[in-house]
Amino acid sequence: MADLETKNSAVATGESGERKVKMRSLALDLVPMGSDEENRMADLKVNKTLPEGIESKMLYSDIIHIAWPSLVELTLTQLASMVDLMMVGQLGPWALTAVGLTTQPKFLLMTMFMAMNVGATAMVARYKGAGNQKKADEVLRQALLMTFVLGCVFAVIGFIAAPWLIKFMGASEDHVLRGGVDYLRIQMIGLPGLALTSTITATLRGVGNSKTAMIYNAMANIINVIFNYMLIYGNFGAPRMEVAGASLATIIGQYCAMFMAFYAVMNGQQYIILRFRDGFKPNKEEIKKIVDIGAPAMVEQVVMRIGLIIYTRTVAGLGTLPYAVHQVCLNIQSLSFMNGQAFAVSATSLTGQSLGKKRHDMAQAYTTRTRKLGMCVSIFLGVVFFFFGGQIVALYSGGDQSLVELGAVIMMFVAVVQPFQSSQLILAGALRGAGDTKVTAAITFITVLLVRPALAIFAINVLGMGLEGAWYALVTDQILRSLLVLLRYNSGAWKRHTM
Repeated sequence: MADLETKNSAVATGESGERKVKMRSLALDLVPMGSDEENRMADLKVNKTLPEGIESKMLYSDIIHIAWPSLVELTLTQLASMVDLMMVGQLGPWALTAVGLTTQPKFLLMTMFMAMNVGATAMVARYKGAGNQKKADEVLRQALLMTFVLGCVFAVIGFIAAPWLIKFMGASEDHVLRGGVDYLRIQMIGLPGLALTSTITATLRGVGNSKTAMIYNAMANIINVIFNYMLIYGNFGAPRMEVAGASLATIIGQYCAMFMAFYAVMNGQQYIILRFRDGFKPNKEEIKKIVDIGAPAMVEQVVMRIGLIIYTRTVAGLGTLPYAVHQVCLNIQSLSFMNGQAFAVSATSLTGQSLGKKRHDMAQAYTTRTRKLGMCVSIFLGVVFFFFGGQIVALYSGGDQSLVELGAVIMMFVAVVQPFQSSQLILAGALRGAGDTKVTAAITFITVLLVRPALAIFAINVLGMGLEGAWYALVTDQILRSLLVLLRYNSGAWKRHTM
């Protein structure tokens, strides 16, 4: 049996001739290609039997190999965001509020190209499983073309609409409005670069290469923090730009990541390779496949952002201090997302590759074990947040004790939600790897657009529960979403999706 820790050469023949790429073997590589007939005969329910010669430890090794660089990358990215808020927080609660009000509008504007990246990841994973490197390269080019156009269009829209968006989010004080508008407009200048980088990252993850993205995104985060220190406070001879400086530091890091990402896929060392001489002429067939998978994901993201905007506006009505606490606790919770999201990268890539090789049994074997690993980490994080939440919130407070006291209470909600959050992120990742994105969009519609905002409005405006009421709504949303995604996965319907 081949040693899974060795580096093997994947060979593909295309118009430019034979090329060799060093890659780590997966357990999936040791099983024969499946057939449609075998899959039709297989039970659609979860089957715990592994193929002959495959052991659980081999699957866990594959999962961790893909997940750990993603975990490091995503954690460092979120830590940089936390450092942003900690540095901005020293300016006062108004600055935290100004930055917080830009979060949902920015993500709403990113929705289109983020959704198309879901399609690109799934397709690249399928083509790798099927051993078709040429098609994987074509997906990369088509996805870059689409996200560049979308990134530029939405950057212009966001820049022009920034004052209206920040007002709509609930900015009621002039200095909060000005700070939010400055921050969002600078972010829009960086949006095309972020779009291109995210597409390269998505396709690299599709083939199971998360380490390369970890390296260039880690470098970008270091650059971001350095420029934060310079531009927020005016250190090292730089101008003191306060909130605008934090935003400028972020996009400087993002553009550095973009250049490094392009180098990574153009140097010939990856499974997918970008060559400008191959051209970027639109390929209707591949674009249609990307859109078919990405469109439901786009609907899901739009629905999620609209729901979160309603939710955020409801919380913003509580006043500057409660909203500042809410923003801090969401920022900390976002760090815990990295656990579920990192393992979701493994689930997406390994599910897609397994289905590309027509091995449904391997797809579900990988996902089951991915979920177990994510659950162990989430329980640990929950314990830390429950007992040390106040100390973590204090890092953002700038000495404001009232912020710390309320934050310690809200962090208990963050702790409780961890296992449910991890489970639904990982299983949703597996469904996306299979191209099963319509049902996850429907689940998001029910939970994020209907359940969470409605419960938050009722708890805050009718029951008078304040910020705690908003977080009861969030926990209810996560529990319900986790249950519905689990039911969809266990149905086995995702195995029927073809590309």
